[in-house]
Amino acid sequence: MGDTGSRVLVTGGSGFIGRRLVRALLAAGHDVTVVDKRPFPGDDAIHMVQGDLLDQAVVEKAVAPGTEAIFHLAAITRVLLSVEDPAGTHALNVTATAALLEQARLKGVGTFILASTNAVTGDVGRDTITEDIALRPLTPYGATKAAGEMLLGAYSACYGIKGCALRFSNVYGPGMAEKDSFIPRIMRAAAAGSGVQVYGDGTQLRDLVHVDDIVAGIFAAWRGGVTGPMILGAGESVSVNDMLAAARSVTGAELPAEHIPAKAGEMPAVIVDISAARAAGYQPTHDLKSGLATVWPEFAGVEAAQ
Repeated sequence: MGDTGSRVLVTGGSGFIGRRLVRALLAAGHDVTVVDKRPFPGDDAIHMVQGDLLDQAVVEKAVAPGTEAIFHLAAITRVLLSVEDPAGTHALNVTATAALLEQARLKGVGTFILASTNAVTGDVGRDTITEDIALRPLTPYGATKAAGEMLLGAYSACYGIKGCALRFSNVYGPGMAEKDSFIPRIMRAAAAGSGVQVYGDGTQLRDLVHVDDIVAGIFAAWRGGVTGPMILGAGESVSVNDMLAAARSVTGAELPAEHIPAKAGEMPAVIVDISAARAAGYQPTHDLKSGLATVWPEFAGVEAAQ
């Protein structure tokens, strides 16, 4: 599995993580098809299926005969958007996933890797999140990802597809300019010489994992034939205050913090156990400072490596 020359499909391949994965797959000599609403940037030698995964004809075209593996990244990933539009979130995160799995069954796809999230477990306080914790999602985003995992498990059990749900922690890295998560907000503030708003006292913990480490984790899961859920993260949680300190060091900006009331339901901590991923050969390479140093150039106006 993962040998050179495999025919693979990447859904959401024009997105933040998708672009890095597609280029890594191409560099490894694989035959890559991308399905996305947006065209893939650049002139890489991919097969592009541009369209909406809620269109059955697009799904059928994307899963071409001979496809050996599907990397399903396309999803509604913004928690607040999922709360505002639960039906739309269900449509893409569950209905489209079911349609892809059915095409995988019909066309004999051997491996299906789903981009999931540790949000499927809900709020566990400051307990360490493992793959064995019961799923108690608190938002439509977490619930639809949990549903996708359940569908994947059923198709794996009934039809022999090697199904793996990779639960990503907070992913960051080059190519985040369009995003509105905390790291790009910090970078924009540093470039503008302004400050940032911090919820509460900034001691809440998050596991930040670099996008290139996520890509390496996807390859490890594929090559190792991993099935079931597997957590991909840095394995070391940092506070929001730590993020600001690292950003000040990398950018040289003052980045004054304005502390505002925390949002209701915000998790106090995300602490993950990545021992299962390590056992599969996953080894994260970036710490927070080295990772932020790869993000800063595109916000500072320097062309970042893509």
